[in-house]
Amino acid sequence: MTTAHNFDVLILGSGTSGLALALQLADTAQVAVISKDQLEESASYYAQGGISVVLDQTDSLQSHIDDTLRAGAGLCHEDTVRFTVEHAQESVRWLIDQGVTFTKEDTLPDTYHLAQEGGHSHRRIIHSDDATGREVETTLLSKAQAHPNIHLFAYHIAI
Repeated sequence: MTTAHNFDVLILGSGTSGLALALQLADTAQVAVISKDQLEESASYYAQGGISVVLDQTDSLQSHIDDTLRAGAGLCHEDTVRFTVEHAQESVRWLIDQGVTFTKEDTLPDTYHLAQEGGHSHRRIIHSDDATGREVETTLLSKAQAHPNIHLFAYHIAI
């Protein structure tokens, strides 16, 4: 027997972007999130490295944009890169506000540890040890599970 459900928004995928969107919409809409597997099973969960963001005063948005375009070898759309880099700080701050715990400096506990990875000319990779995806995913999933307007459906498909 088929059960009918009515929601304002249907999100396919319980990865970081699906859960982030659900959390941002849920205060004003009834949201359904469908996952084809268990809710934790997503590419986001397995991301190890970190999130590239300008947080150091010696760094700049333009430097980050230039590094990304150079590393992209002509395959990046400059307007997309610019938009992403310019909004990275607010996105990371939103994650922190949701409860995501990023690694801090041992000697400066109020300062986040920033790694430097290939293609970057500055230390701008904020991370949660070496399991950033798992930290982000489990934090957002926990928040989504607790929100009364978010309805999560594991092991479902959309046709």
